[in-house]
Amino acid sequence: MERRRLRGSIQSRYISMSVWTSPRRLVELAGQSLLKDEALAIAALELLPRELFPPLFTAAFDGRHSQTLKAMVQAWPFTCLPLGVLMKGQQLHLETFKAVLDGLDVLLTQEVRPRRWKLEVLDLRKNSHQDFWTVWSGNRASLYSFPEPEAAQPMRKKRKVDGLSTEAEQPFTPIEVLVDLSLKEGACDELFSYLMEKVKRQKNVLHLCCKKLKIFAMPMQSIKMILKMVQLDSIEDLEVTCTWKLPTLAKFSPYLGQMINLRRLLLSHIHASSSISPEKEEEYIAQFTSQFLSLQCLQALYVDSLFFLRGRLDQLLRHVMNPLETLSVTNCRLSEGDVMHLSQSPNVSQLSVLSLSGVMLTDVSPEPLQALLERASATLQDLDFDECGIMDDQLLVLLPSLSHCSQLTTLSFCGNPISISVLENLLHHLIGLSNLTHVLYPVPLESYEDVHGTLHLGRLAYLHARLRELLCELGRPSMVWLSANPCPHCGDRTFYDPEPILCPCFMPN
Repeated sequence: MERRRLRGSIQSRYISMSVWTSPRRLVELAGQSLLKDEALAIAALELLPRELFPPLFTAAFDGRHSQTLKAMVQAWPFTCLPLGVLMKGQQLHLETFKAVLDGLDVLLTQEVRPRRWKLEVLDLRKNSHQDFWTVWSGNRASLYSFPEPEAAQPMRKKRKVDGLSTEAEQPFTPIEVLVDLSLKEGACDELFSYLMEKVKRQKNVLHLCCKKLKIFAMPMQSIKMILKMVQLDSIEDLEVTCTWKLPTLAKFSPYLGQMINLRRLLLSHIHASSSISPEKEEEYIAQFTSQFLSLQCLQALYVDSLFFLRGRLDQLLRHVMNPLETLSVTNCRLSEGDVMHLSQSPNVSQLSVLSLSGVMLTDVSPEPLQALLERASATLQDLDFDECGIMDDQLLVLLPSLSHCSQLTTLSFCGNPISISVLENLLHHLIGLSNLTHVLYPVPLESYEDVHGTLHLGRLAYLHARLRELLCELGRPSMVWLSANPCPHCGDRTFYDPEPILCPCFMPN
């Protein structure tokens, strides 16, 4: 009798409205009406059609109906609840967030999963499942063509009997909470603290998963405490932009080795420590580089300003087990031996992006660089040799190899002392690369008035026009050639295409 009364109440609110009312407006009004009686709304969840859960949840979330949210989490009929999208662009009410996590708590205390319950993932990322909450509105699809939000890996498979999903009550697998984390001092707000407390108490059944992790300035003790709560094998993208010294990096290394599904790693600004012996330094470096043996999914490696890399690039690369798609070694000191090892490494044969920006190559013979370009010529798309101190004679040796990079789309080599005659020679070698659309080249040496880097803008305009004219003569007028060099006073770049875009140092007072 009670079920009949509830069904009749739901029908009266969701169906009896004018057939001329738009589906979107109908659902909004029905949800608002049902939420006026929160006890009835909670009781009605067992009978609520699956396609009406998202609009009712949105209304409850916006209206801060905590008890309804708590009950809806327990009855959620999809494998994933993409809460992060609803949190985007607004100040989330703490009690609303707590209600969702408390709903998980109730689920996690049950020995067997309820018949209707499907929830496996609570997604708190703000840029995933963008369409899920809007599909029902009629903007993107029919009201009844609901997508099942795709939960991020790793997913837990449902138990099947004779190839069919069973409807019997089953012991549940852990619920995954997906987040993107940015760790910096003072960034852990009350919402994050509440989430971490929940995970700490329920670690066996509530798994904190993180695809993207960024670590900024935060004490290592705090970083370690948080990482102990995270399923480290869920991390696919890691950025560490801290001013660590080598002993701190060594403390972090064991956690890095557990990120076995890592695809992209960025590590920058690791400094020397004067208080450790050379033997201890070698031990710390070996502890760090050995972790790469576990990172068998790594595709993109970015290292910037690592003091210890000179003479040890081979030690790092030989622990990388698969060919890389992106390799960026910037603002590091490398030896000629490092460049030689790099050119011979099996990791570079499939590179699509290579950057050695800020690596001083003036005293390095061009032959290893030539070999490096040849190794990657079939796949290389983006090449950056900015601020490398490459001279005319070195670039001339590289020209034949550059002309073999058939997939190249972008070439940047600003800040190198190159003459106009070598630039014209370069242009002739690159003209046959049909995919090449953008070249960022240094201001020709002939554009300077003196050794202090003072630009003569008239000469620069003339030389730039000369290169543009040559491009037209060779049949590539649409190729973008931008000249750029850092200002000797402030470091900002001066661009020219076709008029100069100058830094303030060149502006009249």
